[in-house]
Amino acid sequence: MLNIVVLVSGAGTNLQALLDAEEAGIIRGGRIIHVISSNPEAYALERANRHGLCSSVVNRKAFLTADEFDSELLKALESCEADLVVLAGFMCILGERIIQRYANRIINVHPSLIPAFCGKGFYGLHVHQAVLSYGVKLTGATVHFVNEIPDGGAIILQKAVEVYKGDTPETLQLRVMRQAEWKILPRAVSLFCEGKITVKDNLAVIND
Repeated sequence: MLNIVVLVSGAGTNLQALLDAEEAGIIRGGRIIHVISSNPEAYALERANRHGLCSSVVNRKAFLTADEFDSELLKALESCEADLVVLAGFMCILGERIIQRYANRIINVHPSLIPAFCGKGFYGLHVHQAVLSYGVKLTGATVHFVNEIPDGGAIILQKAVEVYKGDTPETLQLRVMRQAEWKILPRAVSLFCEGKITVKDNLAVIND
């Protein structure tokens, strides 16, 4: 049984999707053991508490440099004996030391169909605003491994979502979460924990 540590910064809706999936038996081969927040006020911490999960805070604002923050976060991950690190609305860029320490063991969910609308500056409502401004008819979500390039790691799963006439960034964000993010993130976590993902040359192959 692999140890899953979830990193959060805000409301924790993707964390909730993971917790619900675990309770429903959708996640096999792993268990969520700890939640770490970069924000002491994150509602995700309350979600963790309600499920009886251990949680801790590594407050990004408490550190003068990203390197100091990375050092403390790395200590926290190692103390948890994390086998898989899941970024669920984590609003901090991980440093090279953490990425190398957990190479192909960190996954993130991004609210677009990578390689569209991704990379530096594309997060949260900014992604959905860009989708609407460009006028695309399909968007979606992607679960991918994390490497040194923002949103550049091997793609594990994707799911498309239709863009409706009259959508706002907020309505589109909610539809993408409900129809895509909350479905493919637990699925990807389960595939990893079951040992069904192989990565070679930045391509993820699912052996399901």
